[in-house]
Amino acid sequence: MTLDHVALTLPFRGTWLTRNSPARRVPSHGTHLFATTYAVDFIAVRGRRTAMTRDWRTLVSTEPADRFFAFGQPILAPAAGRVVAVHDGETDHEARRSQLALLPYALTQAARVRGGAGAIAGNHVILELAGHAGYVVLAHLRAGSIRVGDGESVALGQELGACGNSGNSTQPHLHIQVMDSADPFAARGLPMSFRDYRLWSRVDGPPVEVEQGVPGESEVVEPL
Repeated sequence: MTLDHVALTLPFRGTWLTRNSPARRVPSHGTHLFATTYAVDFIAVRGRRTAMTRDWRTLVSTEPADRFFAFGQPILAPAAGRVVAVHDGETDHEARRSQLALLPYALTQAARVRGGAGAIAGNHVILELAGHAGYVVLAHLRAGSIRVGDGESVALGQELGACGNSGNSTQPHLHIQVMDSADPFAARGLPMSFRDYRLWSRVDGPPVEVEQGVPGESEVVEPL
């Protein structure tokens, strides 16, 4: 059976790089666990750069989260709905681009999975979409930034919090997924698409406006 896409708007402003796109593979994150089947990660960029600085720490160590363009950027409601879960209070980690820093982090992956939703999604918001169309998770938010509460109705484009580096995250980014129930431990992932965005080419040339689609791996997108 072919599942219909849940149509959303991109939940941020400016240009963001697409990672782990289901346009490349399904399941997008290599697993169906936690309903991540069709999840997408977005990283804020300027051009194609994710951070303002590149130095010795980039090569051999961890880096401050606030040197990345995504850190602290407003995260917006991708559709109208109602807040059904909020989790805050998880620490924003140091970022890791160095292979030397990524290796020991990878070795602790299993412990984070056992740690529950906070250890995986970090600070996050779950929205029930209007019309019972699904449940959207917006994850890895900045500690203390969440502006909405459980049970609150939100409008399309309303600011929910800020992008952070909490949970299972190696650099500041937004993780978004749609599920068929509010419990990621029991839910199935649902496919999603995005309306009205601009797609920036990797080569010189004008951007393309997309009425509705699923961004491909490493594509840079910007809401109209």
